[in-house]
Amino acid sequence: MKNSTNNLFKCMAIAIFMLGTVTTYAQKKFGGLALYTVRDDMGKDAKATLQAVADAGYKNIEAAGYEDGKYYGMTPSDFKGLLKSLKLKSISTHQSAVTLDNADKMMADAKAAGFKYFVVPIPPMGMFTFDQETKQMGMTGTVKDLAEILTTLGEKANKAGLKLLYHNHDFEFKKNENGIVPINYLLENVDSKLLDFQMDLYWVTKAGANPIAYFNKYPGRFKIWHVKDMDEQGRFAPVGTGSIGFKNILANKALSGMKYYMVEQDMTFDGLKPLDAIKISHKGIKEIGFK
Repeated sequence: MKNSTNNLFKCMAIAIFMLGTVTTYAQKKFGGLALYTVRDDMGKDAKATLQAVADAGYKNIEAAGYEDGKYYGMTPSDFKGLLKSLKLKSISTHQSAVTLDNADKMMADAKAAGFKYFVVPIPPMGMFTFDQETKQMGMTGTVKDLAEILTTLGEKANKAGLKLLYHNHDFEFKKNENGIVPINYLLENVDSKLLDFQMDLYWVTKAGANPIAYFNKYPGRFKIWHVKDMDEQGRFAPVGTGSIGFKNILANKALSGMKYYMVEQDMTFDGLKPLDAIKISHKGIKEIGFK
């Protein structure tokens, strides 16, 4: 009887230890990464790069590599399988080349790859502009035109079992030549059943706007955040190394409607490599309080 009791205690101790080990491991895997950050590495060796993303502690990913019906050269089902094997979850995908004509095919592929959110990262269908000399972004056409396109895309996304999001840069938060703030127009004129938003916290800050003020004015509309910091020169920086007040923003998570967040860094500087930057950012989001 004594031996049986001792064996029982040993089994319980081992079980508790194993549970603690699993819990500790699970706690290390959190947060999301926008694969645009490591796009060059993904182009060279997608599997090794995704393994590095998983090893850095990330749990969720956002794709930005769809071309000719494939994600990073893989069929949607193969890409989904690779992510599953690495214990990564496909949450959102940026689809900059979407048009009213190819949307159905793109959305079917996004659904097959396991994504929940279909993100329009710039004004689509040739509306986006970029001035190489001034480095300023903008758009052609009217905000009304953009709203109508997004409304149609939102209807298509709903039919495909996806949620459509629009991702901002800085120009959407500034008055255009007609005195209209594009992001406000979209928020107020496109039904939330058809469109919500991915707020890029860096670009909002760059535009001189206040994320929390937008959460208050348009609660529940910002389903995913892009989390990237800003250095003293105004450049992209790893999370936690710059000047953006993420703790105050994070305190308003529920108000914003945020379901997921993605670390992103469009460019790295001073010799820092993207795969090293994502490690710094993962440490940063943990210290800030992201889960």
